[in-house]
Amino acid sequence: MKKATILSLLITISLSAFCQSNIIKLWPNQIPNSQKSNEKEIIESTGIIRISKVQNPTLEVFLPAKNNANGQAVVICPGGGYGILAYDWEGTDIAKWLNSKGIAAFVLKYRLPQSKSVIESNKAPLQDAIRALKTVRYNADKYNISKDKIGVMGFSAGGHLASTLGTHYNESMYTSVDAIDTVSARPDFMALIYPVISMKDGITHKGSRRNLLGDSPSDEMINYFSNELKVTKDTPPTFLIHASDDNAVPVQNSLLMYQALISNGVYTEMHIYPKGGHGFSFGFQREHVSSWTDLFCTWMQSIPEKYSQL
Repeated sequence: MKKATILSLLITISLSAFCQSNIIKLWPNQIPNSQKSNEKEIIESTGIIRISKVQNPTLEVFLPAKNNANGQAVVICPGGGYGILAYDWEGTDIAKWLNSKGIAAFVLKYRLPQSKSVIESNKAPLQDAIRALKTVRYNADKYNISKDKIGVMGFSAGGHLASTLGTHYNESMYTSVDAIDTVSARPDFMALIYPVISMKDGITHKGSRRNLLGDSPSDEMINYFSNELKVTKDTPPTFLIHASDDNAVPVQNSLLMYQALISNGVYTEMHIYPKGGHGFSFGFQREHVSSWTDLFCTWMQSIPEKYSQL
């Protein structure tokens, strides 16, 4: 074998090992709230990468160069109506942008509630989100980040998951697994991008509610997952983005959340664009909504220290 071929093979193996080391399993052994099934995870690429029927929830780690890092970190929850994950569109592409701002990013591949491998559908995404935030905080020194500067960002249904984490972080969703579960799951801030917030009729995104809660959810479950009802003074500082002409997830979701946050004295900023529709990611092709990324970075620097980890 020629030297050049051998060298190329070694480089390929090294790069493969490096990439694999950037994806970590959330659960070391048994995944809570799971059962054996013949279901297989599906990854499709049709313009964007869509992942469905998630079997093994993971965090994909994206770190800026050490000399560029500012100590902040974001766990990213891609959207997809709780039916798929728009994994690059609202996940890995966002992580790379955050790295360019000195922010560590962790893309959460969370279980989807209608998977045959899930026992209680509505619990699985939140269980994974809680574990993800704890995992990042527990390993803060390893990732060169501050334990009190770890937030969550979610898009559409991922925004619902992020806001559920921000309003339900103290709840016991699974039996403690290891030392990671000794740290807090409270995000230090939330960024909710065209988010589903409420599960109430006339406000919610019907597909997201159906996938999370089923066809005929009880009033109790609807209220439990309507996160505008769960805001308290301890809810993390929150940044909200929405478009008025969003025909998939009504802008009322962000408006209700903003009102609840302000009523409880939570440090909050919201931007409502007149046009932009839904699912615009960076918004490069949608009027002027692409300014949200600059607005978010400015807001991140404005959060008062008193709103750090409680």
